[in-house]
Amino acid sequence: MKELNNTELEVMEFLWKLKKGFMKDIVELFPEPKPAYTTIATLLSRMVDKKYIGFNKLGRDKQYFPILNKEDYFSSHLKKVVTQFFNGSPSQFASFFTSKTDLTVEELDELKSLVESQINKKKGSK
Repeated sequence: MKELNNTELEVMEFLWKLKKGFMKDIVELFPEPKPAYTTIATLLSRMVDKKYIGFNKLGRDKQYFPILNKEDYFSSHLKKVVTQFFNGSPSQFASFFTSKTDLTVEELDELKSLVESQINKKKGSK
């Protein structure tokens, strides 16, 4: 899966949030100073060509929607990070993540619960 550039990722985040949106809806979500409509129109056209987004024509307007699934996109890139930086070892990644981020005890407990839940699911499916 191709990696989105920063602007494409920003537009995708907007569309994942909106589910569907017209160009004016997307432009409104950008922080000030907002990009020109022509800039966003060009970006949206390129993203349609890359099959990241699609659109429905409603009169003269286009209503855009995401084709690229958010969970699939981030899962793919997380796997790439684990492979490239942690020798393909999820446990090395988890060790790095838990030791190098400023997690609270509550957040660590929540992670522990999530891991235990996944362990129980995997044990139960055998």
